[in-house]
Amino acid sequence: MRGRSVSRVASIGSWLLVMGLVVGAAGQAGDGPPTLTAPEPIPAASSADEPGFPPIKISAEAQRIHFSGSLFDGHNDLPWTMRAEANSSFDKVDIAQPTKFHTDIPRLEAGGLKAQFWSVYVPSSSAVTGNSTVMTMEQIDIVDDMLRRYPEHFQRTGTAAEVRQAIADGKIASMMGIEGGHSIENQLGLIQRFYDRGVRYMTLTHSKNVDWADSATDEPRHQGLAEFGREVVGEMNRVGMLVDISHVSPATMHATLDTSAAPVIFSHSSARAICDHPRNVPDDVLRRMPENGGVVMVTFVSGFIAPTEQLKREPKARGTIFDVCDHIEHVIKVAGIDHVGIGGDYDGVTSLPHGLEDVSKYPAITQILLDRGYNEEQIHKVLGGNILRVMEAAEKVARDLQQPRS
Repeated sequence: MRGRSVSRVASIGSWLLVMGLVVGAAGQAGDGPPTLTAPEPIPAASSADEPGFPPIKISAEAQRIHFSGSLFDGHNDLPWTMRAEANSSFDKVDIAQPTKFHTDIPRLEAGGLKAQFWSVYVPSSSAVTGNSTVMTMEQIDIVDDMLRRYPEHFQRTGTAAEVRQAIADGKIASMMGIEGGHSIENQLGLIQRFYDRGVRYMTLTHSKNVDWADSATDEPRHQGLAEFGREVVGEMNRVGMLVDISHVSPATMHATLDTSAAPVIFSHSSARAICDHPRNVPDDVLRRMPENGGVVMVTFVSGFIAPTEQLKREPKARGTIFDVCDHIEHVIKVAGIDHVGIGGDYDGVTSLPHGLEDVSKYPAITQILLDRGYNEEQIHKVLGGNILRVMEAAEKVARDLQQPRS
């Protein structure tokens, strides 16, 4: 971080001391999570410092590595939480102050977040009621309002270069991601319109199939992508919108990898080999990531990260931050260090792992990766370097596709 980095880190340190986060000498991988919890209880989440799960101590080296990186989270559902819990009003819930949500500005700064794809999710049921596009535009309005309301903290960005500049300026670079192709209501022209409003990825499906792609959690209809689905991917490549294949079926994952000219992303998915959930990424897909160039942004959702056998015994098991790091390491083992990132899904779920209860907890991931032998360059790739590379590659594909043909 440059520019405001010194004063900002100092303010973060003061806030951490006030809230009780333990920052000390290097801890071992089994030490547990930070003691910092939300100022008010988060529904369905117990305290991080419960018996048997002592706090992770963030070493000076881990703190330096973490805050000098470009932590870029692939998925945060704060806009929907603001809609559902605050009537879409930052007057009703001021995120510049501690809140009961997973996300607020003090904890974003404590967590060292540098860039965020804010999800502009609307439910799949809106496809039935016919108002998916309108609702998505309303979600974009919420993000726009947030960026206007807190300009000293957030900066609107649209390219990898702009993200890097925002980070240098000491701001949280902010873009949006659509969560489900139902938002375009089968209209290719809406892809450009959403891009023009700041959307930089679209998840092809959510929990239900769309008319042109199969979801991971619905009965297959298309065996992957229909012809129109391939046209959607092509148009996203053309405008420079990242193709997100979280939530889609394995057949759709493969069909998208066969179709996309640009690297794809999983904005919030984990490794199916560890947690056998249909929302996670199978190894045969992970093995294709190096050729495609894409990135799997490992999520923190309890049901997607707790090991399969544990979930069989304890269906409501939360899992731990160590499980999340196991998923990161599995992606590295199968796909490589250049193809993994972070996609927390904060404020989109009611159950999170021990040690990752809110957005202040990201530094503990850096500590664990450091304890497990990863170096600064590797950790920086995981934190954000890989997704920035993917953005740059997608931007180049878009420029090439937009060139006039002789």
